[in-house]
Amino acid sequence: MIVLDTSAVRALADGRKALNLLAGNMAHSPDEQLRIPALCLMQAEADEEHLHRRVLAFSSVLVDPLDTPAATTVGTMIRDGYGGPDTCHALYCALPRAEFTGMSILLTEYEDHYPPGVVTVDINSPGMLGFH
Repeated sequence: MIVLDTSAVRALADGRKALNLLAGNMAHSPDEQLRIPALCLMQAEADEEHLHRRVLAFSSVLVDPLDTPAATTVGTMIRDGYGGPDTCHALYCALPRAEFTGMSILLTEYEDHYPPGVVTVDINSPGMLGFH
């Protein structure tokens, strides 16, 4: 599973080539989706009006809801100092969960915002996920 934090959501909306290619290619793989934590979409939309239109236009993008288990876990992460609401929701979405198998990849511009053990990929790195 590939998770986009707020910085990656902004980059996707701004037309960052590698992210747009990734979203387009994932649309051809029915089992693959880019997951955007709801609080990351909320923060990106708060920063830029109508950003959601450009991001949600990709059929491969799915918003991960802030349901009850997520809300309580994200709240605990915030209280424990792991970051703000959007960062903690991205972290929550990238952690192993019963409904997802395998390792998640968290796309971000700020790898240092996440604790060790979370697989992060810098969206500014050359060849991010094999795209140039």
